[in-house]
Amino acid sequence: MRRTQPGGPGPRPGWTMVVPVKTLIAAKTRLAAAAGPHRAALAVAIACDTVAAALACPAVARVVVVTGDPVPAEALSALGAHVVPDPQAGLNAALRAGAAHALGLAPDGPVGALQADLPALRPAELGVALAAAAEFDQAFVPDAAEVGTTFYGVRPGVAFRPRFGGESRARHLGGGAKELTPDGIVSVRTDVDTPADLAAALALGVGPRTRAVVETMKESPTRETPS
Repeated sequence: MRRTQPGGPGPRPGWTMVVPVKTLIAAKTRLAAAAGPHRAALAVAIACDTVAAALACPAVARVVVVTGDPVPAEALSALGAHVVPDPQAGLNAALRAGAAHALGLAPDGPVGALQADLPALRPAELGVALAAAAEFDQAFVPDAAEVGTTFYGVRPGVAFRPRFGGESRARHLGGGAKELTPDGIVSVRTDVDTPADLAAALALGVGPRTRAVVETMKESPTRETPS
C-alpha cells in the first residue's frame, strides 16, 4: 500500500518494514498444545495484528510481507501490505528479498525487519524504537528475553544485513548494530513463541484478531489457554 502526503503526489517518506510470515504448517508450533486446532488461525491473527499496528505507526510508510503461504498472504494484503514470495531459503534470505523489494518502492528510505509475532504491538511504541534507530547506521531491538531480536533496521544507503534466528541478539551486536532498549517500547519486545509469551502479551493487551482467536480457544475445554 502506497501512502501519499496530503496535498502532494508520490509515496510518503518513512520506514519500509519487512515482515516475514512462515507457512502455516510451520508457524507457532510451540503453541500447539495450548492452541490445538486453532494454531493456524492464531498465527494468522498474530501476524495481522502486528502488521496492522505497524501500518498505523506514523513513522512507517509501508509494510512488505514475505510469505510462501496464500492464506496469510491474502489476509495481510487486505490490510494494505505489499506481499512478495518467500524464496524458501531461510528467514534472513526472506528478509533480504523483502528489503530488495522495499528498495524498489522507496530507494531513499530506511528499511526495517520486524518479526511477525508481536500481537501486543503499539504504534506509538514502534515509533519510539524507529526514532531511536534513525540515529544509527544499523540498529536492533532485542526481545524481552534478551536472546533474540524483534526489530532490525538500517538507514538509507546502509547494507541490510539481518542476523535473525536463535541467539540473534549476540549476532546483531557482533555485526556492529546498535542495541536499542529505550523506555516505553515493551510491546516491541514482546514476541510470542510459547504459552508463557502469549500470556505476557495478553497482559499487555493484544490486538482484536488475536483476542478473538484466544476467546475461541478458551471455549475448547480440553485446552489450557493463557489468561
